[in-house]
Amino acid sequence: MNHQEEFESEKQARIEAYANHVEMRRSSMDWFTVSLARKYSYNFTWLGRPIIQYPQDMVALQEIIWRVQPDLIIETGIAHGGSLIFSASMLALLDLNEGAPGGTVSVRRLVLGLDIDIRAHNHAAIHAHPLSSKIKMIQGSSVDPEVIAQVRVVAQGKSRILLCLDSNHSQEHVKKELEAYAPLVSPGSYCIVYDTYIEDMPAGYVFEKSWGHGNNPRNAVESFLKEHGEFSVDHSIHNKLQLTVAPHGYLKRL
Repeated sequence: MNHQEEFESEKQARIEAYANHVEMRRSSMDWFTVSLARKYSYNFTWLGRPIIQYPQDMVALQEIIWRVQPDLIIETGIAHGGSLIFSASMLALLDLNEGAPGGTVSVRRLVLGLDIDIRAHNHAAIHAHPLSSKIKMIQGSSVDPEVIAQVRVVAQGKSRILLCLDSNHSQEHVKKELEAYAPLVSPGSYCIVYDTYIEDMPAGYVFEKSWGHGNNPRNAVESFLKEHGEFSVDHSIHNKLQLTVAPHGYLKRL
């Protein structure tokens, strides 16, 4: 075993041990609950645009993108566009990696963002960004048949597709998104369902929207997995992160 293999082996053993570390999980959840109420995730930007994500989930996403090497990333929920810019920047790095030294990029990698209401100032800021050429946006409900049809057209000819769901967090809506878009995810890639943490929040926690215990993305994931054995939860990711908005939400296509 060489040094790199030894490092990776130690890392995996450490991550597996975290799953049963009760004190670590409890303290992480306590801090997460306090930080959530104070909008901690709203403090960060990516290349100038608010991203509204926890840094841990941002790191996890870059690891997945680098490993999967997608040529299309589909994201539901745009907000200020930081996540689109993040994904576009990673795809640009993949292009550099593929083209070096002196080669040419063989595929046109793209981020496709969907949102029912793309605010004009956000739309303008995203279009003005240096990475805008890697971004396409569609305004409309992510579960509207017309929008789904448009997405499928964009997905034609793409060989490695990654999916991120972060729009309406009701169980019904997320389940419809999963049924519509998860089939596009390529084997070995991921469908990331954000805000599954809602089911784990302490009793009495008040959410701004109608979702809550029993009506959230985690419930949609559990229902979806019962019907779709081609996907499974990658437990190593949330075990590694500890602080994440997507516990049990990193779904890998087998």
